[in-house]
Amino acid sequence: MNEWAISGVDLHLDLVGGAGARAGLERALREAVRVGRLAPGTRLPSSRALAKDLGLARNTVAEAYGQLVAEGWLTARQGSGTRVADGRPPSARRGQAAVPRGTDRGTRGGPLSGTPGILPDPDRFAYDLRPGSPDLSSFPRAAWSAAARRALAAAPHEAFGYTDPRGRPELREALAAYLGRVRGVRTRPELLTVCSGFVQAVGVLGRALRAGGARRVAVEAPGYAHTVEILRRARLTTVPLPVDDNGAQVRALGNDVDAALLTPAHQFPTGSPLSPERRTAAVAWARATGAVVVEDDYDGEFRYDRQPVGALQGLAPEHVVYAGTASKSLAPGLRLAWLALPPALVEPVLDEKRMADHHSPVLDQLTLAELIVSGAYDRHVRRMRLHYRRRRDRLVAALAEHAPAVRVSGIAAGMHAVLRLPPGTPAAQVVAEAAARGLGLQSLDEFGGRDTEELVVGYGTPPEHAFAGALDALCALLAART
Repeated sequence: MNEWAISGVDLHLDLVGGAGARAGLERALREAVRVGRLAPGTRLPSSRALAKDLGLARNTVAEAYGQLVAEGWLTARQGSGTRVADGRPPSARRGQAAVPRGTDRGTRGGPLSGTPGILPDPDRFAYDLRPGSPDLSSFPRAAWSAAARRALAAAPHEAFGYTDPRGRPELREALAAYLGRVRGVRTRPELLTVCSGFVQAVGVLGRALRAGGARRVAVEAPGYAHTVEILRRARLTTVPLPVDDNGAQVRALGNDVDAALLTPAHQFPTGSPLSPERRTAAVAWARATGAVVVEDDYDGEFRYDRQPVGALQGLAPEHVVYAGTASKSLAPGLRLAWLALPPALVEPVLDEKRMADHHSPVLDQLTLAELIVSGAYDRHVRRMRLHYRRRRDRLVAALAEHAPAVRVSGIAAGMHAVLRLPPGTPAAQVVAEAAARGLGLQSLDEFGGRDTEELVVGYGTPPEHAFAGALDALCALLAART
């Protein structure tokens, strides 16, 4: 494994076309520093790692870094890497007011871990290729243990009492900086609420919306059935929102809908990102109607063949709730998720959070904060991105060799693929045959899809020692059927 590929940090940049690669990169870095997404002292990825992430030449990145060092935006020291310069950026020193760290400019103020219907039974199948879970055998035990020891030693006494329902300030501060840097989220620690998993996050948000007068919520179809059930238990009516190759058909949203739950970065289960035109349309709809968009970014950190898609929340923080989770990046057993809220929703959500559990477990929050601040979280995510990409490539290559009639899609990001079977091959029958062979699969129609000839295969789920066997079992099944 190339250590440089996993040793850096992730960095989301909006590269503006039309000015050349180097000029666009310089402009994006200046803007990220100017608005406070990159705080003073933040260590940037190596030129080699950033070039790989952005699809640029290494010299282009090195020259951009050199120019910004000369301008005073960045500093570079042997052995210390390239960092954001301390103090105010040059624009502020020339009299232009810099945006304070974490301030929103221009504002007025995971999907579920597991399968729909029932929770997954890990003992049901010899090989499990159902989507919804990461490779639990790759949990960073050593890094987590080390972070837990440091966090416990540094924790103030008051951390072990009844604390802020929003979550520990250490984690909220770490998340605000991380999400701004990696996903382009525009938030502040006081606007973040830590929840005990995505299920609780959707539940408290749904009840807060209902208490504020919301009645109807649009939910992508196909999508997670559990999400629909959670919203219905919050006494909200769910409205199916069709999905195609460009993501959710947001033009179908009308004035009679109060909120919409979307997966813009990587629609589940089709794998399609929300197109730029539809991202703009979703934000315009929310602004025009006063509605709320709930952005489920359950696996936004895992992308492979395309540039990362920034969070929709960054376009309209006053109208978009950003929902993230550690379930895919680390493990669902941690029960850690977070909501970046518009200011108007902070108190309503906190009211519901207080009644749910007052606050989420403290030690895991402190540990995750330490993991993020130390850079170990970035290194783990980058390692897992390589891990899942290699698995995806093995899946695609094996299918091309053993079941060439099967078409694969939705693989530019995430941890699952959609397999289109040859015409006349019912996916439900294939799922039943797989179960008889000890192989766990799911069809698209189990997620509310109408196509009965597509499978949803989670290549991230099997532990490392079982992946080769799972792949062999899948190929043998499909080769026999096609």
